[in-house]
Amino acid sequence: MATKTDLLKKIKEEVLNLKESPLYSYRTENKYFPVIGEGSHDAKIMFVGEAPGRNEAKTGRPFCGTAGKVLDELLEHVNINRTDVYITNIVKDRPQQNRDPLPEEIKIYGPFLDRQIEILQPKIICALGRYSMGYIMQKFGLGNKVEVISKMHGKSFDADASYGSIKIVCLYHPCVAVYNPTRKDELKKDFEILKNV
Repeated sequence: MATKTDLLKKIKEEVLNLKESPLYSYRTENKYFPVIGEGSHDAKIMFVGEAPGRNEAKTGRPFCGTAGKVLDELLEHVNINRTDVYITNIVKDRPQQNRDPLPEEIKIYGPFLDRQIEILQPKIICALGRYSMGYIMQKFGLGNKVEVISKMHGKSFDADASYGSIKIVCLYHPCVAVYNPTRKDELKKDFEILKNV
């Protein structure tokens, strides 16, 4: 039987060769890597961002730039080791000029995230940012509860996955504190929900 590692490798190979993606040629021209995800394959908590930035695309690692430093700080604040969680994005390739992912890009890459969730079976899925939140809430049948992220952040929702009941936690994307460092305390407070769930 295929291990989690084998199944995740298969996703990586498929994304590497995803020629039908509108971001494929941009990635190959710039010698970027797709960013599949990293962390513990036994993680109880999965963080889902939106799409990789330049640092991420250069290294193939999620959240390794400025927003990643904020994420590390937020995890530290609630005594969670980065190595104990799994971190990924919906869109696995970097959009041009760091723009927001487009609906068709989310549609192409979304199924890979769905498979990652099935393989890793996290108990808590943390959506970082509005695109991630919208996709995950919709996926688990909570689309009718979606409001603007300024109303959703710091809240947790019960949902059912194929492997059992899970919690979905909506959080601001760490880049919020990159653009406006005064908001870091607000993000820290939101992360404290992870101590309770």
